[in-house]
Amino acid sequence: MSDQTRGTGPQSQYLTVNLAHEEYGVDILSVREIRGWTPVTRIPQSPHYVLGVLNLRGAIVPVIDMRLRFGLAREEYNATTVTVIVMVAGRQFGVVVDAVSDVIDVASDAMRPVPDMGTTVDTEYLKGLTAVGERMVLLLDADKLLQPQDAQMLEAALAANDVKAVA
Repeated sequence: MSDQTRGTGPQSQYLTVNLAHEEYGVDILSVREIRGWTPVTRIPQSPHYVLGVLNLRGAIVPVIDMRLRFGLAREEYNATTVTVIVMVAGRQFGVVVDAVSDVIDVASDAMRPVPDMGTTVDTEYLKGLTAVGERMVLLLDADKLLQPQDAQMLEAALAANDVKAVA
């Protein structure tokens, strides 16, 4: 299940996910679990890309739709839609993606910087890209998916609705 990227430097593993016919990599060390799509509880006054929260074995976990986070059109969820639970800075949150694909090994010298796309493309969520065979994989910076101000806004919305989020 693992593809090898060419390179000689230290390697990191990435879970590849599909989103709008593009492939993204999430550092495997931040992935806690992969769950099939299940409905979430909507939280009023949360950002548009925050779908709500789910109860994960007693922990209340915010869930964001990566399509909406990246400014893409929302799609109907189907049998391949999954929620990837990630841990960033001691906080768990879920990211909804179209599908999971593979686990790849990426050598540090095989990671390329994100090209400057000008102001038309927001690349703040990317830390690099790599080639895997004939395809390009965009490597996500999981630390930037849920910004501190977003986390604070969610905490405030949860508190206003008397719901406790657990990291």
